[in-house]
Amino acid sequence: MERQDSGYDLLGVGIGPFNLALAALADQVPGLRALFCDRRPEFRWHPGMLVAGARMQVPFLADLVSLVDPTNPWSFLNYLRAHDRLFPFYFAERFQLPRREYDHYCRWAADRLASCRFGTEVTQVRWTGAEFTATLRSPAGERQVRARNLVLGVGTEPVCPAAFAALVGRPTVFHSGEYLERRAALADARDITVVGSGQSGAEVFLDLLRAGEGEGTRLRWLTRSRALAPMEYSKLGLEHFTPDYTRYFHALPEPVRDRLVAEQWQLHKAASAETLAEIHDLLYERTIGRPIGAAAAEIIPGTEVTEALPGPCGGLELSCLHRDSGATRVLRTDAVVLATGYRAARPAALTPLAELIDWDEQGRFRVDLDHRVATVPELTGGLYVQNAELHTHGVGTPDLGLGAHRAAVILNALTGRQVHRLPARTAWTSFAPAALPAQGAAFPEEWNRAPSARR
Repeated sequence: MERQDSGYDLLGVGIGPFNLALAALADQVPGLRALFCDRRPEFRWHPGMLVAGARMQVPFLADLVSLVDPTNPWSFLNYLRAHDRLFPFYFAERFQLPRREYDHYCRWAADRLASCRFGTEVTQVRWTGAEFTATLRSPAGERQVRARNLVLGVGTEPVCPAAFAALVGRPTVFHSGEYLERRAALADARDITVVGSGQSGAEVFLDLLRAGEGEGTRLRWLTRSRALAPMEYSKLGLEHFTPDYTRYFHALPEPVRDRLVAEQWQLHKAASAETLAEIHDLLYERTIGRPIGAAAAEIIPGTEVTEALPGPCGGLELSCLHRDSGATRVLRTDAVVLATGYRAARPAALTPLAELIDWDEQGRFRVDLDHRVATVPELTGGLYVQNAELHTHGVGTPDLGLGAHRAAVILNALTGRQVHRLPARTAWTSFAPAALPAQGAAFPEEWNRAPSARR
């Protein structure tokens, strides 16, 4: 039997770190009624990649709340206090947390925030003409809730390259997001290939390298990128992950934004210099007094897998193209781990609203600076997104360091008041030229041309 709940000011769909940050900040707003739902039974943050020794790529201040409200009880420092770990953390002198500790911190907050409901799936959302009505499904049955604002924080889904379509479902071919759960399936493999040069690929390769010493397993790290370049981590380079850069990026024409996202891969898709150094150090130690090839590991950049098929005598065959020379080769391997990234997910629950959303020409959300999705005028409620606006807000979109700020922006927007005071300036860099047009104004035509055409 369905039952109708009284209305909420805010309904969050999905509870990843970004909607959890919103829940933590909303928890301190008197009178604000918020509900956050996730179909999973509990909070887990990339459980397949909680490899022992793996660390975050952002400092601990990129927690749920601190960069907006460091006095908030859901801060990481308060988590440490609750677990009597302040002194151990102080003496550790590490700015970056172990991934496992960040996951544990988020679960600590998610388990205690009264607004978070796990094991509760939002199956459908409709606009009734005055508010959103959502159908929730849980072990207790179905019920409906009403909300004035909806925030989508359903996260991303793994990307499986088309070349591997014929191998989907095989126990020895899987995405890095499942790595820890499925690592045992690699036990009998004598040749393992990791595809993808980002942080996940580097961590998987390093973990397999450590585990495979002396076992006769050959490892291969394959990537389309022309070099295993490290993540941009200079202090001024990191200013691309500030609200200042977000505002600048949002004001650019769509073709320029799309080009920049592709060009800026080293800002958000590369591996950390520390992880790359660990790989090099391990290979160096392993080959002391021996030929380099004795490491039984090879790293092959600039190479794309064009087709992957089951081998005629077992195993797998990867048809590869070297992108610079055009040379082709077939690699034979026993298993493949696809560290090939993620893309924004669109929940099925949103289907009833699809015709009310003003999609762009590529079928993506049009998102304003407040992270509100453009809709038809009749839909007067606020529909907001988190981590689905890379194309409108730039490389900082998936970055945890901007999570609290984005949550505060959304909270200020949907309440119609300044719940949190946000800084007007956050970077030393002036990204926009003095003549940058105001938001919504037309840019000079030359801004739409590639850099080589603007000479």
